[in-house]
Amino acid sequence: MDLSQHAAVVNCEAYRDGKKIEHFDIDKVGDFLDDSACFVWIGLAAPDGAAMQALQAAFGLHELAVEDAEGAHERPKLEEYGDTLFMVLHTASLENGAIVYGETHVFLGCRFIITVRHGPSAGYAKLRERKESVPGKLASGPGYVLYSIIDFIVDQYQPCIDHLQARFQQYEQQLFQPSLSEDKLQDFYQLKTELLKLDAAVNPLHEICTQLIRFHGDIVPKENRIYYRDILDHVKRVTHTAGQMREMVNSAMQVALGQISIRQNEVVKRLAGWGAILAVPTMVFSLYGMNFEFMPELKWRGSYPAVIVGIIAGCYFLHRRLKRDGWL
Repeated sequence: MDLSQHAAVVNCEAYRDGKKIEHFDIDKVGDFLDDSACFVWIGLAAPDGAAMQALQAAFGLHELAVEDAEGAHERPKLEEYGDTLFMVLHTASLENGAIVYGETHVFLGCRFIITVRHGPSAGYAKLRERKESVPGKLASGPGYVLYSIIDFIVDQYQPCIDHLQARFQQYEQQLFQPSLSEDKLQDFYQLKTELLKLDAAVNPLHEICTQLIRFHGDIVPKENRIYYRDILDHVKRVTHTAGQMREMVNSAMQVALGQISIRQNEVVKRLAGWGAILAVPTMVFSLYGMNFEFMPELKWRGSYPAVIVGIIAGCYFLHRRLKRDGWL
C-alpha cells in the first residue's frame, strides 16, 4: 500500500552517525532498513487501520501491539514483543487554562523508532530539530530518541502541576475568607480528580524507566541509561508534589465540610432562637383559647393591654438574651 500521501504520516527521517541523511516517503522505508548503519524515525498522528497494517508489514510489528496503537484509551505500559518494544505514554499539556490529555504510542527497535500520537498531544517536530543539532548524541541510536520523547513528555507535566498548585492556593485563600458564604467543596473535589488523573499519567513512568534502565540493553545502550535516571528524578518530583497536594486537598475538604456544618448549626440556632421567642405569644394565646368559664381577668378592663404588654416584654427579654449569647 502506498502511504506517501497518507494524512496520518507526519514525518519520516533516516539517520546515519547521528546525521539526517534523507527525508523519505514511508513506502520507501525498506531502502533504509537494509542499511545496517542507519536508523529511521517515523512519526504518525491518529493513523487508521490501513496505515498501521502497512507499518506492521514493513517492520514486522506484533499484531497485538498494532491493535493497541490503532486506538487510544490504553493505559501507560511497556511491553516486549521479540526484538521490538511497545510503549504507551500519556501526555498532558495546558491549553487555555485547562489540562488536556493525549497518548503517544512508541514502537522501538534496534534500527527504528515509530511514534503514534492520539488526541491533543503536542507534535515532536521541534524536538526532532533540537536533537538533530547534536548528532553526537543522536548517533547512539533510537534509544536516545526514546529518551528525548519521554523527557519532552515529562517536561510538559511540570506546568500542569504548577497550574493545579496555583488553583489550590486560590481556593485555599477563599476558603478562609470570613465573608465567604458558599462552600468550596466542589472546587476541591474537581481539583482532586484532576490530580488523580495527572498522577495516573505520570506514575507508570517509574516502572517504564526502571525497566529501560535495567533491561533491554540491546536497544537502550548503557551510555544512554543515565538519561533515563534523569527522567526518573523529574517523575519523582512531579509525583511527590502531586502526593503532597492530594493530602492538602483532603485537609481542605475536611475544613470545607466543617464550615458547612458550622453554617448549618448557625441556621439551626437562629431558627431555635426565633422559635423560643414565638413560643411566648403562642403559649399565651393558646391559654386564652381554651374557653374556661371562670377567668376573672376577662372582666378587667385593662386585661387586654396588660397581656399584650406582657407578651412584648417577654419576647423582648428573650430576644436580648439570645442575641447576647450569639443565637440571633
